[in-house]
Amino acid sequence: MTSATSAQLESFSYDDDIVRKFMWATMLWGFVGMLVGVIIAFQLAVPALNLGIPYLSFGRLRPLHTNAVIFAFAGNAIFTGIYYSTQRLLKARMFSDGLSKFHFWGWQAIIVAAALTLPLGYTQAKEYAELEWPIDIAIAVVWVAFAINVFGTIAKRRERHLYVAIWFYIASIVTVAVLHIFNNLSLPAGMLKSYSIYAGVQDAFMQWWYGHNAVAFFLTTPFLGLMYYFMPKAAEKPVFSYRLSILHFWSLVFMYIWAGPHHLHYTALPEWASTLGMIFSVMLWMPSWGGMVNGLLTLRGAWHKVATDPILKFFVVAVTAYGMSTFEGPMLSIKTVNSLAHYTDWIIAHVHTGALGWNGLLTFGMVYWLAPRLFQTKLHSTRLAEAHFWMATFGIIIYATAIYSAGLTQGLMWRAFDATGRLQYPDFVETVLKLLPMYWARALGGSLYVAGIVLMWYNLVMTWRSRPATYQVPVYQAAPLPKKFTDPVPALPNGAWARFQAAHWHRIWEGKALTFTVLTTVAVLVASAFEIVPTFLIRSNVPSIASVKPYTPLELAGRDLYIREGCFNCHSQMIRPLRHETERYGEYSKPGESVYEHPFLWGSRRIGPDLAREGGKRPDLWHLRHFENPPAITPKSIMPRYQWLTTNALDYSVIQRRVDAMAMLGVPYGGIEGGRALTQAEAMAKEQAARIAANIKAEGGPDGMADKEVVALIAYMQRLGKDLRMPAPGQTASAQPAATPAQAARQGQ
Repeated sequence: MTSATSAQLESFSYDDDIVRKFMWATMLWGFVGMLVGVIIAFQLAVPALNLGIPYLSFGRLRPLHTNAVIFAFAGNAIFTGIYYSTQRLLKARMFSDGLSKFHFWGWQAIIVAAALTLPLGYTQAKEYAELEWPIDIAIAVVWVAFAINVFGTIAKRRERHLYVAIWFYIASIVTVAVLHIFNNLSLPAGMLKSYSIYAGVQDAFMQWWYGHNAVAFFLTTPFLGLMYYFMPKAAEKPVFSYRLSILHFWSLVFMYIWAGPHHLHYTALPEWASTLGMIFSVMLWMPSWGGMVNGLLTLRGAWHKVATDPILKFFVVAVTAYGMSTFEGPMLSIKTVNSLAHYTDWIIAHVHTGALGWNGLLTFGMVYWLAPRLFQTKLHSTRLAEAHFWMATFGIIIYATAIYSAGLTQGLMWRAFDATGRLQYPDFVETVLKLLPMYWARALGGSLYVAGIVLMWYNLVMTWRSRPATYQVPVYQAAPLPKKFTDPVPALPNGAWARFQAAHWHRIWEGKALTFTVLTTVAVLVASAFEIVPTFLIRSNVPSIASVKPYTPLELAGRDLYIREGCFNCHSQMIRPLRHETERYGEYSKPGESVYEHPFLWGSRRIGPDLAREGGKRPDLWHLRHFENPPAITPKSIMPRYQWLTTNALDYSVIQRRVDAMAMLGVPYGGIEGGRALTQAEAMAKEQAARIAANIKAEGGPDGMADKEVVALIAYMQRLGKDLRMPAPGQTASAQPAATPAQAARQGQ
């Protein structure tokens, strides 16, 4: 090396301390999140395991579990891999050590805030977006800091071309920011209470545009980036195909964003939107499997290593699980399949195959590969890592077998008719009882998976204990990028298609980070706009229903309690226009019914029956007793007790503020109930509560219920579905249609 060349070199080191921090956080929250998952799995079989404590009920712990696994475990795993690989791929230390530390501690603070607020019942009731508005703002701030740190590192890189892993990191950072901001737009109605600015159909659309793409751009694209870096490293082989990587990336980024509406087949969402989601979901199969093939074929010539290397075992099964999930997802998006699978545990099985198999096993493999390098020592025990692999794999198999069986059982029993054309299982609890053995097997599989994490903890701690007294910090040298640079133009083949296949055009993009980021952002935004704009601007998508009125102040308070207790995690409020559903529940749901629903509560799962037409079916006392002790009313019910609702005092002081917030969102509360002023919301709530309390007493129930939370929840339950049966203003009430045999049977329960 000449002295002139040496003078041009810059010295730098990598920040591995931040990687170690994120790695330990990954393991901590992985154990916590999955332990909570095991606890609620056992609660499905034995509801009394909540010990009568509100904060340990299924409805409150379930969102804690999903947030802990997705954002705490998987999130910290993403940051672990990105902070390690980005520095090495770009030959540059992270842009700012201060931003790295702010990102780490800020993200952990957000996780702690979630762990405190969700069990307390503070939730927006949106799948994967339950956290309330102050935490949402904190997430945005921390994510922006993370983005600045990554893009700042890209700007000062010493490697011209961006490796494929960086492509996926860029797409993830940009798209998650867009998704988070637009889905979480809400109006605060208190320090830890807010209402979505969207309502009904629009809110459902935005939620699943976000929800599905949270899976896409938080649980898929960043992990694909990690796969493209760590799998070749572990195999000591280059990525199989550069051109396949290009096809995989751009088709995935453009197509994935369209797929969300397939979660809303046969609902009140306009059919064109759900059909569009289905079409793009089916098309997603090819690029998704392109990524799987690219990953697995990277092992060409190295398959013999898989037999002895547990890290490669983790990676191989993880990528295989990715392939299985991305085949099943498009299949589930097909309407005929979805009509059977939706609301069942089949969907839960699909999600967990991806989370436990793809995200979990890839993370474990990555951490096992990183630990010796970060701790600058040998892994304590390869045999223990091998044992962990088999425990995790068999745990997934047991879990998936049980829950897939449960989902198919549910779907087939719900739609079964006897020879007379009546529902074969009109009593919903019959379908639940069939699932109990599968719930036990599910809990067993989850327990085995968590036991593997405990074993991994031991292995990592013992590895850490053998670390040197002081970590070495290697210093590297590389030349800075020239300010002006032109890629040499290679000899290109003749013909437009042949030149396109040569992919030199993409090499040019890779050398221009800003251009690449802009193109990625455009691909995401254009696809989103084609779906979102028509949904919000075409009024015919949500036809109005004259008889639908806003909730009374007390009913609104009851709805907020319904959300606090997480009832939407087990009950849907959306009857699809399918014969077995209308026979069981009544008239199918209309778009105009939910125009005042901030947020929507259509639900995504039925552990319990749909409640869209529950109003007026049963006396007030029945609901009171049902909340106190469900099995006493419905034998063998697995619904937990909510006895605290009968003792907790209802906070009337917040009702006025929440009615005001809803009015600001456009809910017509200006002259409710005989022209009474909006400012009399609290007094109106107390009057309605007194009437319900009097009904309970008259029906043989306890006295003094007017100031208890249960009264508000009963008011809400009694309102559900009533508006559709009411005459429009100026019309007289028409005779109600005769109840179906199934409905008549339920009335007698």
